[in-house]
Amino acid sequence: MNTRTRPFAALGAGLTAALLLAACGQSDDDTTTAAATTTPEPTATAQESASLKPRLVLTYDGGVQVLDATTLDLVADLELDGFNRVNPAGDGRHVLVSTAGGFRVLDAGTWGQAHGDHSHFFTADPTLTDLTYSAETPGHVVVHEGRTALFDDGTGQVTVVDSAAIADPDAERRAFTTPEAHHGVAVELHDGSVVVSEGDEDARTGIRLLAADGTETAVNDQCPGVHGEAMAAEETVVIGCEDGALVVADGQITKVTSPDAYGRIGNQAGSEESPVVLGDYKSDPDAELERPTRVSLIDTRTAALTLVDLPSSYTFRSLARGDDGEALVLGTDGNLHVIDPETGTLVRSMPVLDAWEEPENWQEPRPAIRVHEGTAYITDPANDRLLAVDVLTGEVWNTTDLSVTPNELTVATGEGAAHGDDHEDHEHEDHEH
Repeated sequence: MNTRTRPFAALGAGLTAALLLAACGQSDDDTTTAAATTTPEPTATAQESASLKPRLVLTYDGGVQVLDATTLDLVADLELDGFNRVNPAGDGRHVLVSTAGGFRVLDAGTWGQAHGDHSHFFTADPTLTDLTYSAETPGHVVVHEGRTALFDDGTGQVTVVDSAAIADPDAERRAFTTPEAHHGVAVELHDGSVVVSEGDEDARTGIRLLAADGTETAVNDQCPGVHGEAMAAEETVVIGCEDGALVVADGQITKVTSPDAYGRIGNQAGSEESPVVLGDYKSDPDAELERPTRVSLIDTRTAALTLVDLPSSYTFRSLARGDDGEALVLGTDGNLHVIDPETGTLVRSMPVLDAWEEPENWQEPRPAIRVHEGTAYITDPANDRLLAVDVLTGEVWNTTDLSVTPNELTVATGEGAAHGDDHEDHEHEDHEH
């Protein structure tokens, strides 16, 4: 089986071509460009359904479970050793599991296929496929405009692939490495340009904007502790810093400065329905574990930063966005707090969980939130439960007891991805190692 990898041409600013990133165990003896595939044809075990069947994918210690997003019934329990993380792959069907050896492709077994003026919908048994995007230390996954970018923290290597072809081992891959390995992030924009972080094992300092041919077109090295990524309206990228954030729009990089000398924004949740990005906000540089009670709102139109006080603390898995761009924060008081991103007003607080406390170790389970089609799916690891909450009313319209303690959570929407199509942006989960 041959890997087909396209280098990032004319790489600037010390970036070097990386032609060897491949699925585990593959060689690079055939560099013929392969066209991106569409969603795979239904398999023999597939069943046709009358509508889309979104599924939830959650991790636990030693495996991954897949559940029906409507009934919350368990569909599959897949054993996988170690501490695993999950990310949307971008095609609506697959999920990328950050595990030993790289980003492993999980088929959630739900998809749709266009057929003339209508679509057909299918489900199948979920499975952990044999396809792994090799990575020494698999880090962030960013999906935008039908492209999926993978960042290897261990090598600084970035791999970008068409989201619709994420499960095709022969799909063309665009690959390059940063000058130094670091805990980084990359996102490809609609014109083929790339926003990529800059740093090394000791410090992260800023970002670069590279044209489609690899030429550096903009740079900002005034972003200590660069961390996280979110997309806002008008294809605007926001990257967090320890003293604010960087906003990338129309080929320009603008610094947003925190009101505190140390005002760290490292976790963001964006919505393509809103020009305002929701972020966390930490202001104590000496805290071993700061439990913040303020969140940040970054207006990408004006580069203004607004802080909003909350009645409780929260964690890096607490931030989400509603379908209409509402800013959502799952508080340690057990409430789902809804903020109007335009005014910075706390609109309502809806009780959904018992009060909880952030654990000391970031890998330990804590409540997590994911939003799809008006529903906030919320894990309750203290009680081994999963809840489905109406974002508008706060009604817990479904709940299920789990056989495991849930940790991370993501959604396989069942909707297909096509290059250039807008889609729900993945709220990026960030933490300090």
